[in-house]
Amino acid sequence: MKKLFLTMLLLISASIFAQTTFEKVMTEKIAKLEQSKTSEDFTALSNDFVRIGDKEKTQWLPYYYAAQASIEKGRNLMRTGKLDQLDAIANEAQTSLDKASALIKDTAEILILQKMIHNLKMMVDPQSRFMSEGMLGADALSKAEKLDPENPRITLLKAEDTYYTPEQFGGSKTKGLELFQKSEDQFKVYQPKTSLDPNWGKGEADYFLTNKP
Repeated sequence: MKKLFLTMLLLISASIFAQTTFEKVMTEKIAKLEQSKTSEDFTALSNDFVRIGDKEKTQWLPYYYAAQASIEKGRNLMRTGKLDQLDAIANEAQTSLDKASALIKDTAEILILQKMIHNLKMMVDPQSRFMSEGMLGADALSKAEKLDPENPRITLLKAEDTYYTPEQFGGSKTKGLELFQKSEDQFKVYQPKTSLDPNWGKGEADYFLTNKP
C-alpha cells in the first residue's frame, strides 16, 4: 500500500513539474513573440512553438502561437512590399492553425487568426482576391464574433479593415478610429481564460489612437 501511495505521489509530482515547465517555457516564448520585429525572429519562434506542440501533443496554444508568429512575419513582409512571399507564409500559418483547431473547438481565437490568414492571401492581389479571400476572412470574423462578441481582437481587425478600406468601398478612417477606441475600451475589461491564452493587440490599438491623422 505504501509503495502504491509513493508511486502515485511521484506520478502526480512529475505531472505538476511538467505542467509548470510547459507554462514557464510558453510564457517566455510568448513574451519574445510580443517583442519580435524581424522576419527571422518570427520564423525562429514559429519553429519553437511547433516543436513545443509536437512534444506536448494535446496542447493547442503552441500551434496557435506558431500560426500567429507566421502571420506576424507575413504582416512584416507586407509592410515592406514583399507581397510575392505572402502565399507561402499564409500556408505555413494555416498548417499550424489547423493543428491547433484539431485540438480545440468553438473558440473565437482560432477564427481570428483564420481571418488574418485570409487577409494575407488577399493582399497578394486585392482586386482579384477580394471576393474569395476577403469574403472568407469576413465570414471567419463573423463566426468569431458570435462565439465571443466582446473579444477586443475582433474589434481590432474590424478597425483595421475599416481604416484601410477606401471610402468608395465603404471604408472610413474616422469610423476605423472609433473602432480602435472601442477595441481599446474592451481590452480594459477583457480577461483571458488563462495566463497563456491570447492577450495581444492592445499595442496596435494604442498606436492608431496615438497617431491619429
